[in-house]
Amino acid sequence: MSRPLPFVAEALDLSHGHVDLTHGAGGRAMMALIHHVFRQALGNPALDAGHDGAVLPAVPGRLVIATDAHVVAPLFFPGGDIGCLAVHGTLNDVAAMGAQPLYLSASFILEEGLALADLQRIAASMGRAAREAGVPVVTGDTKVVPRGQGGGVYITTTGVGVRREGVEVDGARARPGDHILVTGPIGDHGLAILCAREALGLATPIVSDTAALHGLVADLLHAAPEVHVLRDPTRGGLSATLNEIAHQSGVGMVLQEAAIPVRPAVAAACELLGLDPLDMACEGRMVIIVAAAAAGRALQALRAHPLGREAALIGEVVADGRHFVQMQTRFGGRRLVHWLAGDPLPRIC
Repeated sequence: MSRPLPFVAEALDLSHGHVDLTHGAGGRAMMALIHHVFRQALGNPALDAGHDGAVLPAVPGRLVIATDAHVVAPLFFPGGDIGCLAVHGTLNDVAAMGAQPLYLSASFILEEGLALADLQRIAASMGRAAREAGVPVVTGDTKVVPRGQGGGVYITTTGVGVRREGVEVDGARARPGDHILVTGPIGDHGLAILCAREALGLATPIVSDTAALHGLVADLLHAAPEVHVLRDPTRGGLSATLNEIAHQSGVGMVLQEAAIPVRPAVAAACELLGLDPLDMACEGRMVIIVAAAAAGRALQALRAHPLGREAALIGEVVADGRHFVQMQTRFGGRRLVHWLAGDPLPRIC
């Protein structure tokens, strides 16, 4: 975002106006948009300096960086919107590396015709999520594309964090005998997006689980430094996440179907629509693989945190050269948990 100039306070019709190509042209309209929308919502000393980047203080530890693009449709959904989702998604990627997030950057691709009121609402949600997480957006960029060439707004966020010495989490560190935990019920986000997009009007509303999990992860690692793997099960859900880890670590996994938390409304909607909750995206859940001796401490720490009260132990890592993820069903049999095939639910993050 550019340095503030004297004319940035000129009027901007936030109630009835729309984004047009002049808002990305670098002139008065662009400065007004940045001032009235983005600085009002996201302002902090680093961002308000108006530079093309941010000069940040040195910190001890190993730096972690993660970047993510957010293209969700619809832009607003039960429990969230693309603004808070952009913050939460990147913070969780940093947290899944065992790091404490420190700073965010944000890039906005706006489509001509987007209502300024919607953009203001998105920016306000993003600013609120960043403040609640204690992680400021310190630099950013805005571009405008012609009508029909975007989805209203796309947001790319990059997060920078620091991982303290002694923390070693990696997708290749799962070992036979490790226990598999999940921090709460799965599938809420994916079903919330689907219901909002298709106006399904279910009797029981399904709300996205989107949330920033770095505080939960910090408590977990303090209580159980023997955590080997952390991963947020976004696109592809729990099934894709566990298959990915199994292949990275060269192991297999056995899950207990009865132990996997799924809200009744999500389970019913998936059954009605022919979907599997294991394939549904989550945006406020973390998958944890931890040494068996520390699993009890890990579960206790998770359940003591507001975002982990429904955490559960759902399975075990096993030796398996085929890297299969298997499910022990409620009926006593076993089935394979495959990667998600196809693209049944596009644009969920």
